[in-house]
Amino acid sequence: MSTFKINPGPLKGKIVIPPSKSHTLRGVLLAMMGKKQSLIFDYLHSPDTEMMLKAISMLGAKVEKSQNCLKIQGVDGELKSPDDVIDCKNSGQVLRFISAFAAFLPTYTILTGDESIRHKRPMQPLIDGLKQLGAFIVSSRLDGFAPIIVRGRIDAGQTALSGEDSRPVSALLMASSFLKEKTTILVKNPGEKTWIDLTLDWLSFLGFTVINQSYEKYEIVGNGHFDSFEKKIPGDLSSAAYPIAAAIITNSEITLENVDLNDVQGDKKFIKILIQMGAKIDFDEKNKSLIVRKGSALQGITVDINDCIDMVTILPIVASFSQGKTQITGAKIARNKECNRLQAITTELKKMGGNIEETDDGLIIFPASLKGANLETFHDHRMVLALSIAALAAKGTSVINDVESINKTYPSFKQDFVNLGALIS
Repeated sequence: MSTFKINPGPLKGKIVIPPSKSHTLRGVLLAMMGKKQSLIFDYLHSPDTEMMLKAISMLGAKVEKSQNCLKIQGVDGELKSPDDVIDCKNSGQVLRFISAFAAFLPTYTILTGDESIRHKRPMQPLIDGLKQLGAFIVSSRLDGFAPIIVRGRIDAGQTALSGEDSRPVSALLMASSFLKEKTTILVKNPGEKTWIDLTLDWLSFLGFTVINQSYEKYEIVGNGHFDSFEKKIPGDLSSAAYPIAAAIITNSEITLENVDLNDVQGDKKFIKILIQMGAKIDFDEKNKSLIVRKGSALQGITVDINDCIDMVTILPIVASFSQGKTQITGAKIARNKECNRLQAITTELKKMGGNIEETDDGLIIFPASLKGANLETFHDHRMVLALSIAALAAKGTSVINDVESINKTYPSFKQDFVNLGALIS
């Protein structure tokens, strides 16, 4: 088990933000359905990307990898039956997205993953949605979690599902675009809407038509097909949040490159939240760079974080260095991510002296003087990242345990922060 040993200290310099995981995975998935070879440039090198590439290969796509480009020869809509179980490892996106596309096949496909996938990532909404379109799909243990067994073929029609988790909705939106006729998707309790926007942006990029009615009803024209595409993956605005937060709480000035605030990614809203709290952040649109300035005077706020739900572990760190109360709402779905993030960040931040408590759908945080501690991460990359940032501004040494999961979204984290002067070993 790998660990980080972190001592506090200021940061200075410039880093390049890694590519977006969510863009990368959608691009790889959709390239599978093309007629010809698609090119995806500057993709994220991560275990999730590897799992998606393996999954589409098992479904018939041909993949060529180089350091900065993926060449994917699509199947022109004609998927092949995989000859083995598809292991999604720790990727909820691979599990949900591939399950929906496996429902095009008249044969059985089995999907599984690690303990988190098998026990913490609910599949019932997608099971409900696919069944109504004619799929046979069942949780092998009848508990609504993987392993999942799915057989098609699904047909165009009308379906309804719960939408607190955006990924089943995104899976159905993408799969339905390739059905021969119009499909209507009705969504109860829609959430994580900015991640739906990212999916719709990809479908629009490919020329597909989806009518979105307040995220509660979608009409997908269907009959989608395309030859190929070429796309450069933008920087990951989720990953950008961590060096931004680090600079703010250590009163440092740093520059981040490969930051496009015009991109559709929802976690750019976190930057707006930080500015609302008093952070000094400048953006150079021409050069796609962001500068965090010294001298931020932070004030606590009340914020619905559902549109940037992955920020629910890092915002409490920043809030601990703010004046007054910060209340986070709209975060109930964070209990069903890689770990129960509300419980996990509360438990670990309290070890550091944090003043934080859980609510039913969020967190309440008051200012606190953080101290170094021995911290657990629950196999969750967002916990590794958030606690590492907290350690940079805590008094004394912190040990962050089980840090391998950081490769899921930010494989260059340690090197980037060492380059900024962080004391990480």
